Amino acid sequence: MSTITAKIQIYSPASQAATLRATMDAYRSACDWLSGHVFETRDLNPVSLNDSHYAEIRRRFGLKSQMAQSVMKTVVARYKSARSNGHAWSRIEFKRPEYDLVWNRDYSLTRDWFSVNTLDGRIKLDYARKGMRRYFNGTWRFGTAKLVHKHEKWFLHIPVTKAFPELADARVTNVVGVDLGINFLAVTYDSQGETAFYDGRTVKHKRGTSKATRKQLQRRQTPSARKRLRQLGSRENRYATDMNHQVTKALVDRHPRGTLFVLEDLTGIRAATEKVRARNLHRKGIDHIGAGATGA
Repeated sequence: MSTITAKIQIYSPASQAATLRATMDAYRSACDWLSGHVFETRDLNPVSLNDSHYAEIRRRFGLKSQMAQSVMKTVVARYKSARSNGHAWSRIEFKRPEYDLVWNRDYSLTRDWFSVNTLDGRIKLDYARKGMRRYFNGTWRFGTAKLVHKHEKWFLHIPVTKAFPELADARVTNVVGVDLGINFLAVTYDSQGETAFYDGRTVKHKRGTSKATRKQLQRRQTPSARKRLRQLGSRENRYATDMNHQVTKALVDRHPRGTLFVLEDLTGIRAATEKVRARNLHRKGIDHIGAGATGA
């Protein structure tokens, strides 16, 4: 199974945009309200939350049945994610205008329309179709999507899943071992005895520079600094996604069809890569960055 997230822009007239905004505000407010109760009670049992708060969520925020269910799932998932990532128990606040949509209940998507459930009923909206046609061939399955309002525009983030047949041993013609690191994003060694290095020093330098900038902005604690931090985080995410895509594409293009890629155990890799230190940016040679980093 392979899952990717398709991000498409939704076109909404002013009248319908107001309806979407009201629905998202109610959904966000309900999530934040329920988050306060979860924080106090530490109750992450969906059945218990449903018995205790379902009716109150619908009455207080005017949400429909499926919306209320989605609120509880969203809040529970956010707390469980924080706990699995090792964060201390703390109240999770819902500030961003987002709306989680269950496929075929809260939303549906065809080649022509995006249909979404709102406080005022279903509405149909146009969307950017470029790149989406291939997901309607019957082999892809749509999951729970997220409606996002950003920079005065509407976007839909949809996880799409497709089942791919496993590569049979008889069809493997080449085996490539991939070691991931910091000074080199990837080092490969294949069954033909060839080695390839994918330099990561530029990425390392950019990560360290961004970390130093974030530290300076965090000290200021001003609205403009917080806005700048959000912009910096988005830029970093786009840059990292692009670099990962480039390395992955280079690996696929370099090796023939039938290649089996073998990756190392990536447990703890995030904690290791986040230990880049700005003071080491100008040192020459290979730096040792944190325990657990490969330093390939």
